[in-house]
Amino acid sequence: MRFGVLGPLAVWTSQGRQVRVPEVKVRTLLAELLVDPGAVVSADRLVDDLWDGPLPANPAASLQTRVSQLRKALGDAEPGGRELVVSRPPGYLLAVGADAVDAGAFQDLLSRAHTVEDPEPRASLLSDALALWRGPAFADVADHAFARPAIARLEEQRLTVLEEQAEARLALGEHDLVADELGALVERHPARERLRAAHMRALYRSGRQSQALASFHDLRTHLTDELGLDPGPELVALHGAILRQDPGLSPAPARTASSARSAPSALPVPPTELVGRDEEVRSVRALLDTARLVTLTGPGGVGKTRLALAVAEKAREAFPDGVVLVELAAVQRRDPADVAEALAAALGLCDDSATTVPLRPPGESGTVRRLTDALRARRALLVLDNCEHVAEPVGLLVTDLLRAAPGLRILATSQAALSVNGETLRPVPPLAVPEAGTPAADLADAAAVRLFAARAAAASPGFAVDERNADAVATVCRRLDGVPLALELAATRVRALGVHELAARLDDRFALLTSGYRGAPDRQRTLRAVLDWSWEPLSASERAVLRRLSVFADGCSLEAAREVCSDPDVPAEAVPDVLADLVDRSMVTVPAHEPRPRYRLLESVAAYGAERLREAGEEDSTRDRHLRHHADLAERADPHLRTPGQREWLQRLDTEGANLRAALDHAVRTGASSQALRLVNALAWYWTLRGRLGEGTRSLSAVLDLAERPGESAARYTAATWRDALAHGLGTAPGPRPGAPVWDDPADADAAAHAEWFLAHSLLGFGGGEGSEAAARRLLGTFRARGDRWGEAAVSATLARAAQGRSDLAAVRASAERSMDLFTEVGDGWGQVLAGQLLGDHAEVRGDHEAAARHHREALRTAEGLGLWTEAGERLTLLGRIALLQGDHDRSDALHGRARRLAVEQGHVVGQESAELGLALTARRRGDLDTAERYLRDWLDWHLRMRSHFGAALTYAELGFVAELRGDAGEAERLHTLGLETARTTGDPRAVALALEGLSGARALAGEHRRAAHLLGTATALRESVGAPLPEAERGDVDRVLGHVRAALGDAVADAEFEEGRRHGADRRRSVLSAS
Repeated sequence: MRFGVLGPLAVWTSQGRQVRVPEVKVRTLLAELLVDPGAVVSADRLVDDLWDGPLPANPAASLQTRVSQLRKALGDAEPGGRELVVSRPPGYLLAVGADAVDAGAFQDLLSRAHTVEDPEPRASLLSDALALWRGPAFADVADHAFARPAIARLEEQRLTVLEEQAEARLALGEHDLVADELGALVERHPARERLRAAHMRALYRSGRQSQALASFHDLRTHLTDELGLDPGPELVALHGAILRQDPGLSPAPARTASSARSAPSALPVPPTELVGRDEEVRSVRALLDTARLVTLTGPGGVGKTRLALAVAEKAREAFPDGVVLVELAAVQRRDPADVAEALAAALGLCDDSATTVPLRPPGESGTVRRLTDALRARRALLVLDNCEHVAEPVGLLVTDLLRAAPGLRILATSQAALSVNGETLRPVPPLAVPEAGTPAADLADAAAVRLFAARAAAASPGFAVDERNADAVATVCRRLDGVPLALELAATRVRALGVHELAARLDDRFALLTSGYRGAPDRQRTLRAVLDWSWEPLSASERAVLRRLSVFADGCSLEAAREVCSDPDVPAEAVPDVLADLVDRSMVTVPAHEPRPRYRLLESVAAYGAERLREAGEEDSTRDRHLRHHADLAERADPHLRTPGQREWLQRLDTEGANLRAALDHAVRTGASSQALRLVNALAWYWTLRGRLGEGTRSLSAVLDLAERPGESAARYTAATWRDALAHGLGTAPGPRPGAPVWDDPADADAAAHAEWFLAHSLLGFGGGEGSEAAARRLLGTFRARGDRWGEAAVSATLARAAQGRSDLAAVRASAERSMDLFTEVGDGWGQVLAGQLLGDHAEVRGDHEAAARHHREALRTAEGLGLWTEAGERLTLLGRIALLQGDHDRSDALHGRARRLAVEQGHVVGQESAELGLALTARRRGDLDTAERYLRDWLDWHLRMRSHFGAALTYAELGFVAELRGDAGEAERLHTLGLETARTTGDPRAVALALEGLSGARALAGEHRRAAHLLGTATALRESVGAPLPEAERGDVDRVLGHVRAALGDAVADAEFEEGRRHGADRRRSVLSAS
């Protein structure tokens, strides 16, 4: 159970469900126990704090009643909750650790951030800490004396974190955003010099030197007038540096979109040093300068992966758009779609954003298309590891990618060539072994000896090659053919046998061990023999765990190993010790520097373990346990994806992606429909948040194709609803959906309601989706009746979007504010991004650009913190739009440019369109009509094919204004007429008004000035009818046309015609919206 004090008091079960704690005094009691979790608060103090005034007749009994009520609320919510409230003289305590309270998690993140020097992960950790805040600390008990010291401490820490985060972001080149975000904070805390300094630096680096100097003047005035003080020496020095434009204040290079996403560029850190491959690293690195596809070939165990990782690390600086490892060993089918999905997942690509309804034309939803779009303009290196079992689909995909992306390089590892045009093969040889009779002093010249010696010394401290053991070491290295994995496995036996005995046993045993593999190449027989030899001394428990580990697709956590690898003969509590022994024997690896240990098998060991698993007759039972574990994990994760733990659980599911896919493949292959339904229904929201709509749709469809079993109707209905919602997101036709069953389990009904909401939300964006708003209103009642605050927040956002479509601004604001309040209450960052966009759009329509920018900036930071990169790109576009409306064209171009780069990298078509539309709007207002037209023409056909009426209407209007500004009245008339026809299909008065304003310009250009004035009046009436008059910043086109009209007709006649049109628009609004 977890508790929240960074905002209104909140309690969540271990499954993420919010717990209702009734009655004000019970909540106050819980809040006081949470000020210092685990510490006793005396009964006398509790009584004084709960009854601030006259005491009840029996204070002790009244306190005991409140304690009982608190115990009941916690106990009813979750087993063991009642026991958390402990009676201990002289009072009570809440028996939870600091990590169970969001304030404790906040402190932990701060401590971790303070140990990190790199500004990027530091900023990320600080963002994570700030994301835990849902409002003012202890918000609902802030007037109680017991809470004030804790509130003051936490609020001071929050401000310090905001200052540190701003400094880290400045180091990352985010001065534009920081300058805007800190303005309001500086106004609220004018005397904080560190905050002021960060703001001044951000302003200066954004080209706003005069504002930076004015900020220093404001501080100096405030300190002098209020406190009689002067600014500190550091701030005075900064002021001087700004005055003389010190080069040291120059901004850091802004992060590219790809550098902002650290995960896709991260390479695993091997647990041991690479030995004996310096020449190979140099030569393969040099090949990448001229060859676009390099394939490292060789048998298992020869070290292809280690060499590829070393080359990739050395080449990192040559590829500014990222170096990405794609592990293909986990791809179990030779299906091109599976290979493409593995690459898309490694790149962090999404099918589309979860906060907006995607618009993708039929036939354009393929993963390969997303990959080529994302990589087309990037200078990146892909490392495709373990390609041999999927060589054909990898070859096809590589051919498409290299053809589309001239800056792309690919480094592959495979036991065989990919056999595609342009491939450069680089066989990876075994390590050099010493010749017979080589002197001991010269043995180290052989790389095989150096590797063996290093690994033997790690297993047996103090081991070194010398005159006494030189011959034995040389014999071992020659006998093992210099195969690195064989050498590493053999070195682990030095401690038990000594090197002489090891050499003797190798000679004796290898004749027998290799005799069964005479059809295989020598080095393959050598590795197999060493694996057999390493297997023999393992205990029964070690053998069982090792072979069962082979079912994991990409390593596993300790928790997973305990559940999947245990049985009555190997109890779960024994698994950690067995794993440690296998790590010591180099049979299992644990990569360095991972926050949680993750156990992996090298490719050759995994293949050997899988063979032994089949021999033992355990494959099906072990894979069944693997499936159950990952279905349990997905179900445990699902509710947390709607809580403050969202980021942590998203990352955890990201890590387990290959295992989740392997578990689902096993369920489908064996017809385990019940487990498969559990898995896909629990993963549906994860797929949505990560934008993996294609993967989700295919997975849900595959499970729904399985034969139905008794008792599955509820789960099948939910899965079919999710499938239809995700399919709509991709622009594809959904499959048949069964009717709603009778709900026997309330949990099944809750799961289905969430799926029904997202289906209604998705349909709303496709021309309104008949019945979607009605469905949303029905669900609103359902969620309220069940006390589902997250569901109510989600439906409120959908109703706000529906109100947007009909320009009902009052309803937009009410629903969006309700959605934001509820999403903040439950701690869902994704939901706050969605509600923030709606509030920002509403503020923009009202002309409150500062408020709009504030909402979009907050949403941007949240989206970046959660790794929701399509949403982050959309927020950048919206901020670019605000900058355009504020007349800052340079800033608008910069923001739209960043959004465009991020959208292209993500393969996010809608995001790219929005960003390029923004660039077109800025170009037209700069007078660069050719650039504006090029962007607009590129997307007009797309909107028409997609039946995106809002987008097409806006594009027609902008193209019409371009034609008018060029003096082409006929073309302007044609385009604006098409725009008017399209706008009328939306039913949005503002869209129709824009088309009429455009037509007025065309008519004025043609000399029809009276008609132009009349049209302007009608457009004004339409905007006024929905409470959205044209803001001053958007009046440029209207004022230009009105100026021409006044010049031609005179003010009196122009005003009369304008008012006539205005009356016409007000009196005949319905006909204006629907007919010529």
